[in-house]
Amino acid sequence: MLLDTSGLFCLLHKREPEHVTAKRIYAHARTRLTHNYVLDELVSLAHIRRIPRRDTLNFSQQLLNDSMVETVWIDEALHRQALDLLFARPDKTHSLCDAVSFVLMRERGETDALTTDRHFEQEGLVRLLSP
Repeated sequence: MLLDTSGLFCLLHKREPEHVTAKRIYAHARTRLTHNYVLDELVSLAHIRRIPRRDTLNFSQQLLNDSMVETVWIDEALHRQALDLLFARPDKTHSLCDAVSFVLMRERGETDALTTDRHFEQEGLVRLLSP
């Protein structure tokens, strides 16, 4: 499954309504895939939501060091594919990070995302957490 920003935030912050569900799903996942744009968004989101910076950075570092989590580093080609997807969907409000996730998921044959983001469902993917 793809680990999206909102899903990772649910794992990080114990007061999130979906925290327990996110932990259960994460623990039973066969694959755990994310990318550096998600990690960037996570640090920004946690800052806005007033999560202690050290907690967020430690969590991000744990993800990077976890051999069960594959972190993809976005290159120019994948970035351009994501931009192309955004151009092809002018009626949607997907972020660039979302578009990278969609492209990456399709390339890897993934359908499930640890996320609360409805945009994944708009793209025909499976959102595993409630908003």
